This record gives sequence, C-alpha cells and structure tokens, in this order.
Amino acid sequence: DAEDARHSDEYGCLRWSASLLAIHDIERMIALGLPWWNVAATREVAEFLRARPKARVFEYGAGASTIWLARHASNVVSVEHHAEWHQRLTKEVARYPNIELRHRELDGDAYIGAIEDADGPFDLIVVDGRRRTECLARAIPHLAPGGIILLDDSGRGRYRSAIETCGLKERRYFGRSYCVPYPDFTSILYG
Repeated sequence: DAEDARHSDEYGCLRWSASLLAIHDIERMIALGLPWWNVAATREVAEFLRARPKARVFEYGAGASTIWLARHASNVVSVEHHAEWHQRLTKEVARYPNIELRHRELDGDAYIGAIEDADGPFDLIVVDGRRRTECLARAIPHLAPGGIILLDDSGRGRYRSAIETCGLKERRYFGRSYCVPYPDFTSILYG
C-alpha cells in the first residue's frame, strides 16, 4: 500500500516498487519523497548533502527531484523548459521557500545559460533535463570546490563522450532506478 511505502526505507524495494506506479505522477512521487534517479546514486547524493547542511543546488530539469532536493539542501534553483510542466510544478513548490523555479525556453542560450544568472557556485548541480551535454559543459565552471554533478541516464550513448571528456572523474551507478522497471544509469561527476 502507498502509505506503507511512504514510511519504508527510502532505498528499499517497497519504496522502489511504489515508485513504479507513480511514473509521471508528480503528486505521488512527491508523497513518496523520491527523485527519478538510480537508487544507489540517490543515496550517495543524500549523504553528500547531509554532510553539507548549507548546500546550494542548481538543477536542469524540474520535477519531484526538485522537492526532494529542497528537503535535503538549503537552496535549490531549478530551470524547466516545458511551460505546462513548469506551471504544474509551480503549485507543488509553492510551500518550499528554498526553491526558485525558473522557466526558460530551449531555443538559443536561455535554458543552458540559466546557471549563469543563478548566483553560483553550487555544491550540487543536477543535469537531468534537455540538452544535457551542453548543460554539463556550462555547469562545470559553476561547481563549488568539492562539489558534484549528477547526470542522470548517463548510459545513453549520446552523453558518454561529453562525460568522458569533461575533465571530471565519474562514479557510474547501474541498477534499480526509481519509476522504471528496468535497471538504469546515473553518474556522479567530481573533481
């Protein structure tokens, strides 16, 4: 039952199973308290943020992860390209004063360049939206010393070259991922 899952181990099978029924259901994902990432990578990010109570986060691609991040970090700036999704999320993030949700069009430089007017540096940068290879390149100069970048779906061939040539080390996670019934990749990049 969903209520049991909400109170179960965040990284356990019960919560993961419940997430499979919540795919594209923002309210259910928020209630479960989960981002849509690899389970092991999520645990590492939670530990990273726990060690940095004043952590600042920038996120490309808003969703349930935005609220999960707000529950774990001091400040979250998230940029979303999809106007309707942005509107829907605006209602959900309203009760989190530590979230700044921005809408930027994908065309041109507005979306990938959003990090430049977000008052960095950032302890954590999440690249989980569109134009990920360009966002990764743009994010690196805004990473705080000792910071990390989470790049989701990092097993996709179109992202591998950008990851391998970005100048950061990679911890690559493969396995159970929230919301999907198949194993998937998430990478954490660090200096």
